[in-house]
Amino acid sequence: MFYREAGQYKTNYAADMAVFPLRQDRIGIAVILAIAFIGIPLLGNDFFIASVMIPFLVFSLAAIGLNILTGYTGLISLGTAAFMGVGAYSCYKLTTFFPGVNIIVLILVSGLFSAAIGVLFGLPSLRIKGFYLAVATLAAQFFLQWAFVRIPWLFNYNASGAIEVPQRTLFGLPITGASATPETRYFVCLGLVVVLTWFASNIVHGKLGRSWMAVRDMDIAAELMGIKLLNAKLTAFAVSSYFAGVAGAMMIFLWYGGGEANDVFTIRLSFTILFMVIIGGLGSLIGSFFGAAFLSALPTALKFGLPALGVPIGGAAAEHVTFMLVGALIIIFLIVEPHGLARLWQIGKQKLRTWPFPY
Repeated sequence: MFYREAGQYKTNYAADMAVFPLRQDRIGIAVILAIAFIGIPLLGNDFFIASVMIPFLVFSLAAIGLNILTGYTGLISLGTAAFMGVGAYSCYKLTTFFPGVNIIVLILVSGLFSAAIGVLFGLPSLRIKGFYLAVATLAAQFFLQWAFVRIPWLFNYNASGAIEVPQRTLFGLPITGASATPETRYFVCLGLVVVLTWFASNIVHGKLGRSWMAVRDMDIAAELMGIKLLNAKLTAFAVSSYFAGVAGAMMIFLWYGGGEANDVFTIRLSFTILFMVIIGGLGSLIGSFFGAAFLSALPTALKFGLPALGVPIGGAAAEHVTFMLVGALIIIFLIVEPHGLARLWQIGKQKLRTWPFPY
């Protein structure tokens, strides 16, 4: 009754191939964007925006990048944090070389360097896959993390070895640095995530995305159909690493305000983003948001929500409980619903389309 195609006619191919063909979907996206751009800044305090929403946006973009590679192309990667680090350090060097260029432009350009490194480390995917490819990307994680620490040129020879984010403004309003407010940084993160998500949605629904899914389902059959595995796999690594690089630059410049590779871009971060993709749903952009929302909000909810309900819990205990819950959820989802939260969302939409009739 509330979610029907009846009466919504397609009069051209563009309307038939639209990303959101149903009117209800378009209305839902408009409501979500209104809440994100208007509701949260008006109702949320600085702590909520800085500790929940900005991390959620950063992790969502990183999860989209990994989902493009693992969910849509079927190539496993354990080096997402390293590619995020490439974007962060590239953005830092770009701010040094081009101090007058807008920081948002530099954040977007820094992803290109990450894409180039991703293509380089994606070359083994032409010969190996599965567990062996995961080990190859794990080697990339360790090598790049070593480079971030051992090459002083990357952090401008700072004695601390950390990235120090300079203050940059947009229309006279600080968006990076100590004087940038959480609301300003949130709006910049939100704008970048919305634009790049729209970009990713168009890619996965286009020719390139269909070639990725063909490689994922059966690479030999895809090659017999005329799909070039070299182009498909390397473009998947490039696009995935680009999103990860932009997410890494956002993490340092718009969330942390500085950082060191040994504390930020570790193998633990790579596994965390992989868990987001698994719990949210492989091969689903909305699943990336679900997984990021769940895992980015869970530690904060345990650390501050339980004491508010009268359950005393320390920060270390909350972290351990988070690990246990995430591990249990991964096992449950792999057994009960391998397609994650996105599949539950699809089932709910399908029930609405057939309600009140049985499904």
